[in-house]
Amino acid sequence: TTTSEFKLRTLMAGENKAVVVEFGGINEQNVEQLRKINSACFPVQYNDNFYKEITAQKNDDLSKFAYVNGYVVGAICTRVEQASVDEKRDRIYIMTLGVLAAYRGLGIGSKLVKSVLDYYTDCNSPVVSQDGDADNVQNSSDSTVLKPISGKNFVADVDEIMLHVQISNEDAQNFYIKKFNFTKGEMVENYYKRIDPPHCYILFKKLR
Repeated sequence: TTTSEFKLRTLMAGENKAVVVEFGGINEQNVEQLRKINSACFPVQYNDNFYKEITAQKNDDLSKFAYVNGYVVGAICTRVEQASVDEKRDRIYIMTLGVLAAYRGLGIGSKLVKSVLDYYTDCNSPVVSQDGDADNVQNSSDSTVLKPISGKNFVADVDEIMLHVQISNEDAQNFYIKKFNFTKGEMVENYYKRIDPPHCYILFKKLR
């Protein structure tokens, strides 16, 4: 923790001010910043394939940095994956969510999670024009199909968001359950290979 980081947090806590957070994409040019965030926040080391997956997404809405005063202070990394082999439905999987220690307690983690949830909502909400019509709804004989607001809708078939949380990490469990109404699901034994305890809970939230 640097002196400037400590002073920033003390000032904001003392004045009860909301920190201004800006988001930015993760790419080949700045991915080393993500390595530094992960090394500072997590007890496990992510391999090169993890970082290649993030930069290959080329989607600033699924994975992004959080900036405060121009400095990277946190990041969230998510992906869209198939939720069921039997049904055509996907889920958003939260791979990592980390905020540097000096900037915790300022709502930055909440803003990162909310930004991903807002992305899902925006992609699957009709755009209402000035005359009151929904611009991006296509009506067919048997269903209503929502088109993406812009570009490809990566979350068209998503119906839930989920993640794995170590059973001993009560702070993370409370964060998702109390702030975002996630549900604690089953425990998965021996999910982690190099940390103790190795077990985790599945946390999930139905989106529709």
